[in-house]
Amino acid sequence: MRRLSLAIALLCIAVSALAQSQQSQSFSSLEERMSAKDFRAAGLDKLSEAELAALNAWIERSVRLADPAVAAAVAQGQLPTAAAAPSAVESTVGFENARRETVVSSIAGTFKGWFGKTRFELDNGQVWQQVEEDRYDMNVVNPSVTIEPGAFSSWRLKVDGYNRTTLVKRIK
Repeated sequence: MRRLSLAIALLCIAVSALAQSQQSQSFSSLEERMSAKDFRAAGLDKLSEAELAALNAWIERSVRLADPAVAAAVAQGQLPTAAAAPSAVESTVGFENARRETVVSSIAGTFKGWFGKTRFELDNGQVWQQVEEDRYDMNVVNPSVTIEPGAFSSWRLKVDGYNRTTLVKRIK
């Protein structure tokens, strides 16, 4: 019961913060918003995939309905169209005040994983750096990577075929 109360309190905080600062951005799941340590501390790692999906769906609905324009449109049976993203060249994706789109690329050569402040040099010329101090060992050659926007202007890097992410920031 204590874990459930903690999870609900955490969700309320997340919903109110997101409603104020992230209404125009796409929804990101709890796994993307929270560090692995916070996710485990809140007990959310004990939820089944279906329970976690239901919780994420509830948060997404709550965040969207916190926007008065969305709430009014839903009340009228309409869904508002998203505002068009400002045009920007792909080379600015990932930098502050730039377009927030998923980046898919690969890392040339052997990749050993991340070890805290690891630099990721992508084949598309972008360079990203790990923000967190977490570690994850792997040994892969020319892995494909996906970098997705998260909450509060964060970015998460995932190596295809591995079920782990780490927070990153673009440095070049």
